Amino acid sequence: MNIAESERMRAMLAGEQNLVVVNSCAVTGEALRQTRQTIRRARRDHPDARLVVTGCAAEIDRAEIGAMDEVDGLVANAAKLDPRAWNAPLNAPPKTHAEALARTRAFVAVQNGCDHACTFCVIPQGRGVSRSLSVAEVLREVEAHLAAGAREVVLTGVDLTSWGQDLDGIPRLGDLTGAILAAFPALPRLRLSSVDGVEIDPLLLDLIAHEQRVMPHLHLSLQHGADLILKRMKRRHLHGDAVQLVARLRALRPDIAIGADLIAGFPTESKAHHADNLAIIDELDIVHAHIFPFSPRPGTPAARMPQVPRAVVKARAAELRARAAARRAAWLTRLVGETLPVLAERDGTGYAPNYARVALPPATPAGAVIDITISGIEEGLLR
Repeated sequence: MNIAESERMRAMLAGEQNLVVVNSCAVTGEALRQTRQTIRRARRDHPDARLVVTGCAAEIDRAEIGAMDEVDGLVANAAKLDPRAWNAPLNAPPKTHAEALARTRAFVAVQNGCDHACTFCVIPQGRGVSRSLSVAEVLREVEAHLAAGAREVVLTGVDLTSWGQDLDGIPRLGDLTGAILAAFPALPRLRLSSVDGVEIDPLLLDLIAHEQRVMPHLHLSLQHGADLILKRMKRRHLHGDAVQLVARLRALRPDIAIGADLIAGFPTESKAHHADNLAIIDELDIVHAHIFPFSPRPGTPAARMPQVPRAVVKARAAELRARAAARRAAWLTRLVGETLPVLAERDGTGYAPNYARVALPPATPAGAVIDITISGIEEGLLR
């Protein structure tokens, strides 16, 4: 999401001189710490530049960020893509944002904001209610990226699977995905970013299962493996819902790779709850895990719940990461000997459809999709 928005700001501000923009994140306490660190580093690297901060941290932690000596100004998160907030020309910038930073994989933000109230989350405070781009707006965006050379489009959003709930007729994400595939038959690869499993509509499920251009990789906003903790998080799914969804997907598309977000040390989490969290990694065969140690965020209900000691939170996060790393290593080992179509990036690596990262032969041109037979694993990369 931030990559997509940053590219748009980069294009909109292409004519600005000596300006540094920090597009910040505040989803965890660690993200806020890294935001402050980035601001200080940017000031050291550009001592004479005008330094402006926008994004979620500039919204949620406005007083703290605004008080930093290094910061010259703040731009509200809701206004950061509006040229008027930057005194930039209202007419089209000299480059589209796709051309401003052409990528082999294009990130298209089709939705923003969130209408849910998970007890740990500050995102609605930073981004507001859910808003969707129209199908026509998304198609124009995709067309611009394809014209700039993108070979894969990644649909992203704060709550991606809620796309369309605020539009006439209440279309679903499956409708948008189908429209993109129909409008651009030459688009080789379409990928979804993080999704909420309970919001996957029947058409989207069918496309994931049967449409080869939709990549066999699904990243679930899972958060935990214990039902009681999921209820205290105010998630809308339970352990069994996730198990049933993944089992159904694997029955329809056996090569699908599952990713998930998991939070360690949520308030009131017991040893048994943590054991459930560890177990779901194996139960769902999660091979792309994002592990977050819980950090209380201001103004959220979870911040007022009985907290797990920080040392225990860190230890449980480490255990989750170790379990996830073992699961991923076993998965990568199973891929040895397979031939995978890999989209080459500019750094000498590329991504297979299942989002496994592959080291490529020297001089492989960026943007090429080439068949690679996997011979081994080195430093977490398929070779």
